[in-house]
This record gives sequence, C-alpha cells and structure tokens, in this order.
Amino acid sequence: MTDIPHDTQHTDNLPQHLLQVQHLLEKHALVEVVAHNQELPRSDRHALLDTLLHKQHLAQLRQKLEDLHPADIAYILEALPIEQRLLVWELVKAERDGEILIEVSDAVRESLIATMSRDELVEATEQLDTDEIADLAPDLPHNVMRDVFKSLSIEEREQLRSAMSYPEDSVGALMDFSMVHVREDVSLEVVSRYLRRFDELPDHTDQVFVVDRDDHFKGVLPINLIVVNEPDTIVGTLMKTETIQLHPDDKADQAAQAFERYDLVSAPVVDEDGKLVGRVTVNVVLDFIREESDTDLLNQAGLREEEDIFASVWKSAQNRWAWLALNLCTAFFASRVIGGFEDTIEKFVALAALMPIVAGIAGNSANQTTTIIIRSLALGQITQANARRLILKELAISGLNGVVWGGIAGLFAYFLYHSIALGVVMTSAMVLNLCVGALVGLAIPLLLEKLGRDPAIGASVMITAITDSGGFFIFLGLATIFLI
Repeated sequence: MTDIPHDTQHTDNLPQHLLQVQHLLEKHALVEVVAHNQELPRSDRHALLDTLLHKQHLAQLRQKLEDLHPADIAYILEALPIEQRLLVWELVKAERDGEILIEVSDAVRESLIATMSRDELVEATEQLDTDEIADLAPDLPHNVMRDVFKSLSIEEREQLRSAMSYPEDSVGALMDFSMVHVREDVSLEVVSRYLRRFDELPDHTDQVFVVDRDDHFKGVLPINLIVVNEPDTIVGTLMKTETIQLHPDDKADQAAQAFERYDLVSAPVVDEDGKLVGRVTVNVVLDFIREESDTDLLNQAGLREEEDIFASVWKSAQNRWAWLALNLCTAFFASRVIGGFEDTIEKFVALAALMPIVAGIAGNSANQTTTIIIRSLALGQITQANARRLILKELAISGLNGVVWGGIAGLFAYFLYHSIALGVVMTSAMVLNLCVGALVGLAIPLLLEKLGRDPAIGASVMITAITDSGGFFIFLGLATIFLI
C-alpha cells in the first residue's frame, strides 16, 4: 500500500482536488483551441502547441497528480468525462498505474484498461501484491495474466493460484499473504531482532502470528506486548490462544461482522489442517463493506452492474433495460386491473384521484420493511425460530399504520367528497394494502435468500409493482362493493 501524503489525510480535500484538476483541464482545453486557431504555418503551430500545452498546464496537472494518493486519483478519474479521464490517466506515473487500477470502480477500470497496451498492463500488474493481482485478474486479458504469472516466483504463483480459487464473497478472496509469524519457543529479543530486519512491517500489523515448525497456528502476540515486556520473555508465555480465527471458505460478510463486533485490526486465516495461510485486515474489510453496500443499492434499483456515470448512452441504457422491461410489464398489468373497473370509476370519478394514494403509501411502507429485513439478513439475525414472530410484528405495524394514516386519508376523502362510504373504503383499502406491502416486503428478500440470491435484487421494482396492482385492485374492488 502507498503512504498517505500530508495533503490527502482529510477527505474534505477530495472535492477541492477534483475542482483543481477540472480547472487545469479547462485551461488546457481553452489553450488548445486558441493554439489550433492561430493562423501560422503548420510547423509553427505545432511548436506553439508544444510550448503552451506541455510546458504549462499539463506540467501543472502532472505535478498535482504526483502529490495525490492513488485512491484520490481514482476518485478524480471516476468523476471525469471519458476524454478528460484518459488525458489524466496518460499523465499518471507508470509505476502507479497498478495501485490506481485497484482503487477505481470496475466500470471505470474497464475504460482505463482498454487504452493500455499489453506491456503496460503487465508492468502495472507486476507492481502489485499477489492478493491484489487476484482482484485485478478478472478484468485483464488472458495473455497479460499469462505473462504476469511467468514473472512471479514459485511461492507467489502458489499464492496467486490460491487467491484466485476462492469465490468473491469468501474470506479467501479477502486475505493477503503479507504477514509476520514467529515460533512460540523464541524470546522477545529474538522477535525484536527479526522485526528490525524488515524495511517496514506489512500494513495494519497490530499482532504477530505464532506458529509451530509445521506452520500450524498457535496464537497471536500483540505488538504492544513485545514493547513493554522483558527481552528474555518467551513468546509462548505471552501469546494469546483465545483469538478469532477465520477460514478461507467462510463467508466474507461473516468476517466483516467479526471485525465490527470485536474491533479487529487483523485476523489470521487458518486452513482445515490448522495451518496459517494468510490474514485479513480491516482496510480490506472496509472496502468489502462499501462494495457490498453499493451493490445492494444498485440491486434494489434493478441495475445489473455498477455503472460508469460517463459511459456511453447506449451502454448505460442497456444496464437499465432488464428491470425496466419487467416494470413495463407490471405497469401494463396494473393498467388492466384499473381497466377492469372502468364502470366503477365512471360512476364515481373521485376514485381516480384517490387511487395513487393507496398504492403509494403501501409501496413506501413495503420498502421500509424490505430495508429492515435485508439488513437483518446481512447481520444473520433472522432464523427459522424467529421468522414467524417477525412476520406477525410487521403485520401488526402495518395494521396500526393503516388504521392511523388510513383514517386520516379517509377523513380527507370525506371532507373533499362528502361521502362517509368513500372515507370508509379509503381507510379499509389502506389497511389491507399496507398489510399486503408488509408481506411482500418480507417475502421477497426471504425468498431470494432461500434461493441463494442477493436479497436486494430488484426488491424495489417488484415491491412497487405488487403494491400498485394490489392497491388498485383492493381499492376499486371495495368501491365496487360498497359504493356502486
């Protein structure tokens, strides 16, 4: 990982850095237009361009980028249109390409990799640790990965194979291999001498892992204990054996919960034979949590994948088609529900004005329920033992909300149209549709979870479709029975 420069330690600076880069890019574009409009011979015009562009604004821009952390450059690249993004990318030092590619989103990474030659990609990838190469591998051409693989040592090849063999949502995909381990029968003085041999310790080294001669995990030795105890103290007398251990096949979200619950900075990863194979650190866990949060937001909106905000109109439109097509089908279905009650609406025109209220409030309530359920599923709080109680609770909440807010809506309907029957229908429809919304808000994520799918996939789209159609049917059905 890269050290954080002084001027990038505060996230409040990021928008300011972006504005500065955009200002330099605008000045560059303006000078380029002026230079091209000069009525000079061709050779003189090229000389003018070279002087004005490369020695002035581009030089300032390059210097600005050199002072920024790779994560900050990634933030800036994601916020720039394609043409400006590629110009900035060309100015980034070649030895930092790999670090920046790891930091940018998948969608933006694709646009950057498309502009790089095979040799540039190999050089950028070789800068990275094996666990980072494994993260980047799915986006790289096969011939590039083949060249990178050949350049690694035997140990690094095995580590890369191991990292790439695990699913994306597993601990194995999060672990890295940069760690410090010692034996339990050595003294703290030996450990201190060993640590001083490193130019720098791996990031987030808050503890040293203790293993035996066959690399079986025995415990951990916090760094602070090395400092405050006598040099001749044996590691085995100080190490902690009761510690959190992760396994490569564990779910990554379970590891994230452990880090949050126990305030971990790092944790050992142990295989089925009890051997230490790697570690997971808090920075990787935070990245995973952020990516999962982003994915959930996209899935709830029915987006198939993360989208580059400056991607082409065609590509962005395709990303949104699947659920829009489903939404169109459900909208037609809802329209047919309304069409089935044309006679009722003709006789009581006020129903057309009140229908959206019933559908809208139920959809909002159902989305609230879904959000709570998805969060609880992510935290592992919902089990077969408590599911029934949870369903009854959500139905009770929806019933109460239906009586309160349905009653208020019913009173408004009465005062607007001077019909007690219409007010009663309005209240009853809201109570029933809110209960339907609660059941749907519970059922969709629970069913998707049981099927092994992401509980958030299209939840918002499906809920809106069901509560709209259900609301129209309930409201118009009750109106047909009691008003006509």
